[in-house]
Amino acid sequence: MAPRLQLALAALLALAGLALGGVLLFGGTSSGQAERAGPTGYFGGVRPAIPPQDFTLRDQSGHLTRLSDYRGRVVVLTFMYSTCQDTCPVTASQIRGALDDLGQDVPVLAVSVDPAQDTPYRARVFVQRQSLTGRMRFLLGTKAQLAPVWRDYGVQPEKGKRLPHSDSTVLIDRSGRQRIGFETTAMTPEGLAHDIARLERAG
Repeated sequence: MAPRLQLALAALLALAGLALGGVLLFGGTSSGQAERAGPTGYFGGVRPAIPPQDFTLRDQSGHLTRLSDYRGRVVVLTFMYSTCQDTCPVTASQIRGALDDLGQDVPVLAVSVDPAQDTPYRARVFVQRQSLTGRMRFLLGTKAQLAPVWRDYGVQPEKGKRLPHSDSTVLIDRSGRQRIGFETTAMTPEGLAHDIARLERAG
């Protein structure tokens, strides 16, 4: 092989080695790259500017819960039913992971989308199974009590496998406004924790 060709090949191999070293050093592989927020700075979708919507419901222990009681704090608001075997446990796991990532708890409210089946006992069992006892309040009520909340947050209630409920999680800012929305398939603990922390910093 000609000396010039040998030198060119050696240079190419050296460059390739440096590039590989950079990838390993800085975590540049696709599997190691941290997720990045969108152009809005949030992982979730930014919701339209809707005035605060208040509601009052009882949780799994019978305690009265008003959304307005949490003004001044970022709130995670999600929609679940206690006998759910698929999306709801996944959502609960993601929320639990986000709280763990934050290193602190924020108020988490889960609004029932199946009032006929969601009893206080079933709600308590669900919360316990998801290891969220003391961290999440499962809010219950009649269809007439829950329907205005579903409407205000654009949620379709549970109607069986033919028409499952909207798997939606919303972040409420300190002023009580719905700001960021996630679908379960697009939500990660890291993304949720990031958006909670960003809303907290926003004041």
